Amino acid sequence: MEPDAAVERLRALIRVPTVSRTEKELQDEAAFARFPELLAELYPGVHATLELERVGDTGLLYRWPGRAPGAALILMAHWDVVPADEDGWRHEPFEAAITTDDDGVRRLWGRGAIDDKGALGGILEAAESLVAAGFQPEHDVYLSFGGDEEVFGEAAEAAVELLLRRGVDVDFVLDEGGAIVRGQFPGVGMPTAAVGIAEKGIATIELRASEPGGHAAHPPRDRPTATARLARAIQRVSRQPRASLPPTIFPTFATLGSRARGVVGLAYRHPRLFRPVLLRALSTGTDEANALIRTTRVVTRLRGAAASNVLPEVATATVNLRVVPGSTLDAEVERIRRDIADDRIAVTVLEGNDPPPAAPTTGAPWDRIVRSLAASHPEALAVPYAMLGATDSRHFTRLTPAVYRFTPFELSKAELAGLHAIDESIRVDAWLRGIAFYRALLETA
Repeated sequence: MEPDAAVERLRALIRVPTVSRTEKELQDEAAFARFPELLAELYPGVHATLELERVGDTGLLYRWPGRAPGAALILMAHWDVVPADEDGWRHEPFEAAITTDDDGVRRLWGRGAIDDKGALGGILEAAESLVAAGFQPEHDVYLSFGGDEEVFGEAAEAAVELLLRRGVDVDFVLDEGGAIVRGQFPGVGMPTAAVGIAEKGIATIELRASEPGGHAAHPPRDRPTATARLARAIQRVSRQPRASLPPTIFPTFATLGSRARGVVGLAYRHPRLFRPVLLRALSTGTDEANALIRTTRVVTRLRGAAASNVLPEVATATVNLRVVPGSTLDAEVERIRRDIADDRIAVTVLEGNDPPPAAPTTGAPWDRIVRSLAASHPEALAVPYAMLGATDSRHFTRLTPAVYRFTPFELSKAELAGLHAIDESIRVDAWLRGIAFYRALLETA
């Protein structure tokens, strides 16, 4: 693999604006049609060797036949991105600009540089180089690339249904997830590679208040308007549920405790004994740390009257719910109803799922991830954790419990803050190094 050529291929992927939108009529269908064609142009070896099958409207499922029967490895990524409509970008979001700072660090800017065209490009670069070297995996390898992950689409679920119908035996699955970050866990000085063994459940909840409408010039004195009733419900639902140590956090503490020293290390090694201390530390730490130990509820959309001088007959709020592992969607919805304590507020689940089962942190799949990490980032410690975000991989737990979520790029906290925000970017050397992880993983397939 020639590094500069690989970077140019990633730039070409970023330049195609495959922005997923919930309003399908606003989506650039030409960009979505162009992207698979571009993959065939950029990665001819992969497309000559692997079998490609279109799944639904945007799913791309590649099969790399192995030399012998056996359980398959599935590598996942998605090629759609979130909108980049915000002002303030230092470089146009689909320009794929490259800059060099005063220290000589090259940076690639653009929507999808990390989430998730960086991973998709890294997987294909590794596969293309191995095909060129005449490599064939021992067992089948599947590459499952969805084009509607950002809008919770159907491509990944359709791929799972297809593999289930064909009775495909799956060893383990790797999708996007945690990155390699320095200083992300107190008491551990070395870089840590956060490998997602689980993720939160996710749901979209509607709160609906209905009251008689009318003219805003003479609001009612004896009852709340629909918006006032909804506002009270929003205040109550915005109070976050009580914190607890979910079952998925204990493998995290065990790994950190093997390296951390002093009081912090002692707390990691004895989390039940130090439970109050750990809960207080996480609750008062970063927003991400706080979200690890509780279900989160946040109102993201509001709707009222169609005009500013009208009392709405219906007012609605959309709640984004993230269910902590160890709880269930039903339990959290019932908790919302209790907290609102208003029978005139209708609480409806528009879509949602429970947290998927956690992957094991021992055994051959985990060991393969750790060995591949040692080949690409020997200085990093693999730390199992539960992801805060939702990924397409939740559907793949129907195929195997060994579903992991890890993006093998070393990212700064500023780079992580660029995900789904302005100025998404990645250091070129960090991206190139991540390709070595995917290649090492494929070589063990």
